[in-house]
Amino acid sequence: MRALVTGAGGFIGAHLCARLVADGWEVVAAVRPGSPAPPHATTVVPVDLADPDSTAALAAGADPDVAFLLAATRAEATPAERATTMAVNASSAAWLIGGLGDRCRAVVRLGSSTEYAETDGSMDESTPLRPRGWFGATKAAGSLLGAAAASARGLRATILRAFQVYGPADHPHRLVPTAIRAARTGEVLPLTAPGMCRDWVYVGDVVEACVRAALADDLPAGQVLNIGTGRQVANEELVRAVERVSGRLILVAPGAHPGCPWDTSSWVCDPALAADLLGWEAKVTLDDGLARCWR
Repeated sequence: MRALVTGAGGFIGAHLCARLVADGWEVVAAVRPGSPAPPHATTVVPVDLADPDSTAALAAGADPDVAFLLAATRAEATPAERATTMAVNASSAAWLIGGLGDRCRAVVRLGSSTEYAETDGSMDESTPLRPRGWFGATKAAGSLLGAAAASARGLRATILRAFQVYGPADHPHRLVPTAIRAARTGEVLPLTAPGMCRDWVYVGDVVEACVRAALADDLPAGQVLNIGTGRQVANEELVRAVERVSGRLILVAPGAHPGCPWDTSSWVCDPALAADLLGWEAKVTLDDGLARCWR
């Protein structure tokens, strides 16, 4: 099996490449120009996904059995950055799918929980798309455009809406690496106001969902699946969990971090459909996942 992985130099993409290579896949890893190559890949291709011709050529040249669309960017400070974010997060899915050859059997797109509207209680796949931030809006647009492009080609597309992914080699500015660094160094950790919650799902479990979706030929075309634990944890609870696994006290400054535009006291998924259609569920507990990060 040959896989094309976009965003292969990113946090989740690198973990996915490692898993696919370990399973015996041939992996074409697409990375941003100038980015370091992932350690696990058969072929590494630098590509500008904001360029439609380069993106279509990548797909044609890779000629994969499965395309995993994981690339994303968050820049939005200037009009040029917003245009690039729209191209990468939204339009590139359609450009890439349009370039795929007849060999391709499936497309797996990693979406985001930020595509959903804010709601009290758990979010299932029928929760309306009403993003509250630029990133979520571009991700939602990309999910819709990718599904439409795949349908036009007769390809099976699956959209996995991941909730808060964490794990080893996460981006250093995110909460888990920052809390671990505070545990190690004794520095004060700025936190959001108390009660801001996320559904934390371990990166290995997300990778497992990606692989299962790629191989599940009986999935309906355009199927959306939530990938999370079904349990939300407040940021201050997560810090206490890091204290447990590290055996270190973490000094915190509640309210010193402004948080994200979509922060809320209720942000948790209903993962039942992924269990029904993929036989998937999150296996790694929060303490176990944080212990792996600490190690």
